[in-house]
Amino acid sequence: GGAKMAAGSGGSTARELFAEGLLQFLRPAVRQLDGHVHAVRESQVELREHIDSLATELCRINEDQKVALDLDPYVKKLLNARRRVVLVNNILQNAQERLRRLNHSVAKETVRRKAMLEAAGGYPQGLPGK
Repeated sequence: GGAKMAAGSGGSTARELFAEGLLQFLRPAVRQLDGHVHAVRESQVELREHIDSLATELCRINEDQKVALDLDPYVKKLLNARRRVVLVNNILQNAQERLRRLNHSVAKETVRRKAMLEAAGGYPQGLPGK
Protein backbone atom coordinates (compact mmCIF):
# COMPACT_ATOMS: atom_id res chain seq x y z
CA GLY A 1 0.00 0.00 0.00
CA GLY A 2 2.77 2.45 0.96
CA ALA A 3 4.76 1.79 -2.21
CA LYS A 4 1.66 2.44 -4.30
CA MET A 5 1.03 5.76 -2.47
CA ALA A 6 4.65 6.83 -2.93
CA ALA A 7 4.42 6.03 -6.65
CA GLY A 8 1.15 7.98 -6.81
CA SER A 9 2.65 11.07 -5.20
CA GLY A 10 5.70 10.76 -7.48
CA GLY A 11 3.33 10.56 -10.45
CA SER A 12 1.57 13.70 -9.28
CA THR A 13 4.87 15.60 -9.14
CA ALA A 14 5.84 14.31 -12.57
CA ARG A 15 2.39 15.31 -13.84
CA GLU A 16 2.81 18.80 -12.37
CA LEU A 17 6.25 19.15 -13.94
CA PHE A 18 4.88 17.98 -17.29
CA ALA A 19 1.96 20.43 -17.05
CA GLU A 20 4.35 23.26 -16.17
CA GLY A 21 6.63 22.36 -19.09
CA LEU A 22 3.66 22.18 -21.44
CA LEU A 23 2.47 25.62 -20.33
CA GLN A 24 5.96 27.06 -20.80
CA PHE A 25 6.04 25.53 -24.28
CA LEU A 26 2.55 26.75 -25.23
CA ARG A 27 2.89 30.38 -24.18
CA PRO A 28 5.57 31.44 -26.75
CA ALA A 29 3.92 29.31 -29.46
CA VAL A 30 0.54 30.98 -28.86
CA ARG A 31 2.15 34.44 -28.82
CA GLN A 32 4.04 33.72 -32.04
CA LEU A 33 0.91 32.41 -33.75
CA ASP A 34 -1.01 35.47 -32.57
CA GLY A 35 1.70 37.69 -34.07
CA HIS A 36 1.51 35.86 -37.40
CA VAL A 37 -2.29 36.10 -37.50
CA HIS A 38 -2.03 39.83 -36.77
CA ALA A 39 0.46 40.29 -39.63
CA VAL A 40 -1.78 38.36 -42.04
CA ARG A 41 -4.78 40.46 -41.00
CA GLU A 42 -2.81 43.64 -41.70
CA SER A 43 -1.82 42.36 -45.15
CA GLN A 44 -5.46 41.41 -45.80
CA VAL A 45 -6.55 44.98 -45.02
CA GLU A 46 -3.85 46.30 -47.35
CA LEU A 47 -4.97 43.88 -50.07
CA ARG A 48 -8.58 44.98 -49.65
CA GLU A 49 -7.52 48.62 -50.01
CA HIS A 50 -5.60 47.81 -53.20
CA ILE A 51 -8.60 45.94 -54.61
CA ASP A 52 -10.84 48.93 -53.85
CA SER A 53 -8.37 51.28 -55.51
CA LEU A 54 -8.07 49.06 -58.58
CA ALA A 55 -11.85 48.69 -58.89
CA THR A 56 -12.25 52.47 -58.68
CA GLU A 57 -9.56 52.97 -61.31
CA LEU A 58 -11.16 50.41 -63.65
CA CYS A 59 -14.53 52.16 -63.31
CA ARG A 60 -12.89 55.52 -64.08
CA ILE A 61 -11.09 54.08 -67.14
CA ASN A 62 -14.33 52.48 -68.29
CA GLU A 63 -16.15 55.82 -68.08
CA ASP A 64 -13.33 57.70 -69.88
CA GLN A 65 -13.08 55.24 -72.77
CA LYS A 66 -14.30 56.50 -76.11
CA VAL A 67 -14.35 52.94 -77.42
CA ALA A 68 -16.92 50.67 -75.82
CA LEU A 69 -14.74 48.50 -73.60
CA ASP A 70 -16.68 46.41 -71.14
CA LEU A 71 -14.70 46.26 -67.92
CA ASP A 72 -17.73 45.36 -65.79
CA PRO A 73 -16.83 41.64 -65.61
CA TYR A 74 -13.38 42.57 -64.27
CA VAL A 75 -14.86 44.97 -61.74
CA LYS A 76 -17.23 42.20 -60.62
CA LYS A 77 -14.31 39.77 -60.28
CA LEU A 78 -12.42 42.34 -58.19
CA LEU A 79 -15.43 42.93 -55.96
CA ASN A 80 -15.83 39.17 -55.56
CA ALA A 81 -12.14 38.92 -54.61
CA ARG A 82 -12.64 41.78 -52.13
CA ARG A 83 -15.60 39.96 -50.58
CA ARG A 84 -13.45 36.84 -50.12
CA VAL A 85 -10.66 38.93 -48.56
CA VAL A 86 -13.17 40.38 -46.08
CA LEU A 87 -14.43 36.87 -45.30
CA VAL A 88 -10.88 35.60 -44.68
CA ASN A 89 -10.19 38.64 -42.52
CA ASN A 90 -13.27 37.88 -40.39
CA ILE A 91 -12.12 34.27 -39.97
CA LEU A 92 -8.64 35.47 -38.97
CA GLN A 93 -10.13 37.96 -36.52
CA ASN A 94 -12.11 35.17 -34.83
CA ALA A 95 -9.02 32.93 -34.72
CA GLN A 96 -6.97 35.74 -33.22
CA GLU A 97 -9.59 36.33 -30.53
CA ARG A 98 -9.52 32.62 -29.66
CA LEU A 99 -5.71 32.75 -29.53
CA ARG A 100 -5.86 35.73 -27.16
CA ARG A 101 -8.27 33.87 -24.89
CA LEU A 102 -6.01 30.79 -25.00
CA ASN A 103 -2.96 32.92 -24.19
CA HIS A 104 -4.83 34.45 -21.25
CA SER A 105 -5.85 30.98 -20.00
CA VAL A 106 -2.28 29.68 -20.33
CA ALA A 107 -0.95 32.67 -18.40
CA LYS A 108 -3.56 32.23 -15.64
CA GLU A 109 -2.87 28.51 -15.40
CA THR A 110 0.89 29.13 -15.23
CA VAL A 111 0.44 31.57 -12.35
CA ARG A 112 -1.89 29.14 -10.58
CA ARG A 113 0.51 26.22 -10.99
CA LYS A 114 3.53 28.24 -9.88
CA ALA A 115 1.67 29.30 -6.75
CA MET A 116 0.62 25.70 -6.14
CA LEU A 117 4.18 24.41 -6.61
CA GLU A 118 5.64 27.15 -4.37
CA ALA A 119 3.05 26.37 -1.71
CA ALA A 120 3.83 22.65 -1.97
CA GLY A 121 7.57 23.38 -1.75
CA GLY A 122 7.11 25.78 1.16
CA TYR A 123 4.79 23.48 3.08
CA PRO A 124 5.96 19.88 2.61
CA GLN A 125 3.19 18.52 4.87
CA GLY A 126 0.70 19.79 2.24
CA LEU A 127 -1.95 21.95 3.91
CA PRO A 128 -5.47 21.19 2.71
CA GLY A 129 -7.44 24.00 1.13
CA LYS A 130 -4.63 25.91 -0.60
